[in-house]
Amino acid sequence: MLQQFLQEFGYFALFLGTFFEGETILVLAGFLAFRGYMDLKLVMIVAFLGSYAGDQLWYFLGRKHGRKLLARKPRWQLMGDKALEHIRRHPDIWVLSFRFVYGLRTVMPVAIGLSGYPPGRYLLLNGIGAAIWAIALATAAYHFGAVLEGLLGSVKKYELWVLGALLLLGVCLWIRRRIKNARIAKQTALEEKNKAAATTDIPPSE
Repeated sequence: MLQQFLQEFGYFALFLGTFFEGETILVLAGFLAFRGYMDLKLVMIVAFLGSYAGDQLWYFLGRKHGRKLLARKPRWQLMGDKALEHIRRHPDIWVLSFRFVYGLRTVMPVAIGLSGYPPGRYLLLNGIGAAIWAIALATAAYHFGAVLEGLLGSVKKYELWVLGALLLLGVCLWIRRRIKNARIAKQTALEEKNKAAATTDIPPSE
């Protein structure tokens, strides 16, 4: 049942997941490749295509609407400003490596586009970075399954527990990000309120 489901929908889900962000779903796919439910080479190729396409889209959106996009969320605005500082110092290094820094997957391509980084150069280096990311993460997850089998014996009877743990980890990271976003939004709103109060000679709120 699981194998049939993954053969029909697994690679499409992997493409969508890596298109939008994708660390957790790629780790899941790498583990499932170890279990024989997916093909490791196809996992790498699909993850590369999803990641590459998604980041190209965010880059071109950044070139045209960068400031508007970053202004939509307080956390994006803060991270975008920091990302721009990093890009101006070491542009090529960040284009190659930003996927490996958790939380920067969406913001960094927007900031790179906003910075005026050359499209042709980004097309090339983004492709190299996406390939390294897809191969490294899928391979690491595949060998994670091998290590588990060495420790636990047959992974077959534990595979649902492992999949559940990986999914739970992904959900926890998502919740953590949402809480952090809400905290930053609240702090930003308070700072803006205090600035507005200061300009009108009203005592700032506590």
